[in-house]
Amino acid sequence: MARWEPNARERLVRAALDLFTEQGYDATTVNEIADRAGLTKTTFFRHFSDKREVLFAGQDTHTRLLADAIDAAPGSATPLEAVRAALDALTATFTDDRREFGARLRPVIAGHTELQERSALKRAKLAEAVTDALHKRGVPEPTASLAAELGIRAYHDAFDQWADPAGRQTLTELTRHVLDELRAALAALD
Repeated sequence: MARWEPNARERLVRAALDLFTEQGYDATTVNEIADRAGLTKTTFFRHFSDKREVLFAGQDTHTRLLADAIDAAPGSATPLEAVRAALDALTATFTDDRREFGARLRPVIAGHTELQERSALKRAKLAEAVTDALHKRGVPEPTASLAAELGIRAYHDAFDQWADPAGRQTLTELTRHVLDELRAALAALD
């Protein structure tokens, strides 16, 4: 692949996942990732601070999608309705062609403590973004953080189901279903 071709960021992500799957996270270097992508080490560091971050490339985009959708939700929307709208906006970006990538990503993260910690940080940052967006709508605590936690848990639980290559449902459908299950479980606590 020529170094001038577009989509350097995506190429780096795919190359990293390929190498992490083939030879393990610890055994893979930034130079190998850049070489596999047909790029230079300098280009890698223009996009990512380290090899761990390459697997979490979408975090900023996901955060923005969630916050923007909550902001755009009708004023009459309940906190969970606003969260549902945000989850719909986020999960709509996960097309079926990304399912295989998700299926390969999960075991790489599960197999390495450093990546599990980074995944937990991403989850916390997404929940924080949702909480902040709900606060901007005037939703008080603890309602805002509880709605955010339910939404992000629904997204993550649904993602694990969606990443199954045999799956047929969209991530949006799965996330809605899991959120409904969590809402029912919450109501059953009373």
